[in-house]
Amino acid sequence: MAHRVDTVDVNGSSMEIFMYTPDGDGPHPGIVLCQHIPVGHTGIENDEFTLASAQRYADAGFSVAVPFIFHWWPKSEEMQVKRDEFRDDWTTLDLQATFDHLAGQDDVDSNRIGIIGHCWGGRVSFLGACHNPNYKACAVFYGGRADVVLGPGTPPVTDLMGNINCPVFGFFGNEDANPSPELVDKYSKALTDGGVEHTFHRYDGAGHAFQNFPTPEKYCEEQSEDAWGKVITYMKESLAA
Repeated sequence: MAHRVDTVDVNGSSMEIFMYTPDGDGPHPGIVLCQHIPVGHTGIENDEFTLASAQRYADAGFSVAVPFIFHWWPKSEEMQVKRDEFRDDWTTLDLQATFDHLAGQDDVDSNRIGIIGHCWGGRVSFLGACHNPNYKACAVFYGGRADVVLGPGTPPVTDLMGNINCPVFGFFGNEDANPSPELVDKYSKALTDGGVEHTFHRYDGAGHAFQNFPTPEKYCEEQSEDAWGKVITYMKESLAA
């Protein structure tokens, strides 16, 4: 199943969106998929895990849009620079542009769109759900640093979690340091305090990036496949017609 690369303008900057379309005429439910960091910051085309994940969601019947949220910097720029200069206000614009692009596709049901992210993208998935009330589901895989400020004049994502208008599904490793189990507890409390329905799964024997099969030292097949089964089920239920 082939994908295509669309381009949208975000505040004068050109952003690539990798688009995956399932078989059938639709209208399909949609997923905005937020990438992790390892090699994807040099272009989604180099991010084996995110490409494989997008394909897997498409095979399950979802139209998938993967925005290259690091478009604000040259692809050749060092990742540390992008980390240091990363801004939630820019990323919020990226996610809204991606949502609008996906929702505008003829074969997508704009009322059935969720957001999913891994690692850095897990934090981004939280951020998107905080700012867009039209998401019907949010899934976060081991997203850390949601309690820190990224960008001038922006609050920590945990301060915004009460704005989320959809159920949140979280997948975390109990041997992870970022987010640590204590930080995951903080996420849960922020969601509970905000009245947000959420279901967290915490896996023993798994650390950070336990789904990331291109990194064998991190990959945990049993926990990963269990999480895959759960997230597909959650998304199908939450984005049902």
